[in-house]
Amino acid sequence: MGERLEALRTEPFAAEREWTVEGVPVLWASAEVPRPVTEDRTSRRIRRFYQLQCRSFLRYCERCILPQAAAEYRSALEASRPLPAFRAELTYRVTYNQGGLWSLYTQVRESMGAGAASLTRRGDTWDLGAGYPVPLRDFFPSGTGWKKQLLSQAEEEIRRRDRAGASRWREDWRRELRRRFNPQNFYLTEEGLAYFWPMYAIAPASEGVPVFILPYGEGGPERREDS
Repeated sequence: MGERLEALRTEPFAAEREWTVEGVPVLWASAEVPRPVTEDRTSRRIRRFYQLQCRSFLRYCERCILPQAAAEYRSALEASRPLPAFRAELTYRVTYNQGGLWSLYTQVRESMGAGAASLTRRGDTWDLGAGYPVPLRDFFPSGTGWKKQLLSQAEEEIRRRDRAGASRWREDWRRELRRRFNPQNFYLTEEGLAYFWPMYAIAPASEGVPVFILPYGEGGPERREDS
């Protein structure tokens, strides 16, 4: 058997595309995803996974954003308004890489003229030994009410930030906190387990993607470094 993979070495893989209408650029897209530099089974699987994510992102830009950009271009041309310049960017950040676990988030930022840019975040945590993503429940002892714990901690943190005047929240944030909870929306950090809600789900656009941290140990998630 090969030596257990404790951490993953990667380098950025980048791609860019530009789409034009009548020779005028209306949409520019850039993608940067991680690419493992080793050739073991797990590294190959992860490489294929993020190459597919990159291709899917560029297809999404062409099929979904380009028609909007083209329509806005023609509308602006007819009304003698400034021509639009739509942008879409896929980026990533590795947040944890030790003990046989590799965690990161990828994020798509879409800028479509006036107004705030929209953000879509995805979290992934890989077990480098097994070669597959780890579900959220695996970071808690068996029988733990981990969903209730995460929701309670997020609600407490929202109230604390609200009292401090540090953040703004939707009026129905309590209901949406539970309704929009997704156990796939998490990643690991050095401080603890980070879990998040989609942009607009519980807060206005100015708050971006709301993220909460549950520290390791003392009833929180387990690091699993010795598993």
